Amino acid sequence: MSFYTRHIFFCNNIRKDGKACCAQLNAKVMYRYAKDKCSQEGIMGEGKIGVSESRCLGRCEYGPVAIVYPDNVWYQYIDEEDINDIITKHLINGNVVKRLQID
Repeated sequence: MSFYTRHIFFCNNIRKDGKACCAQLNAKVMYRYAKDKCSQEGIMGEGKIGVSESRCLGRCEYGPVAIVYPDNVWYQYIDEEDINDIITKHLINGNVVKRLQID
């Protein structure tokens, strides 16, 4: 059994070469929002949900991006509404949010 039932990673990479990156697209704020929301709702921790940030996930053209494991589902998001949908529909209920999913 995994430590978390689902674990979402938010790319927060900062590129020094001036190319577009998730950090330029409000990724850090959305990561913090997701982490705080999950914590406030008591759904984080062992046997529950994990929320982490990462460096480059290699999907810059879709930024900002996040990936949910163990489901291996990639998301592009814009705002808190998108994050709320990912948390409620996918992380908690196990349903992929098709409108935000990227291949």
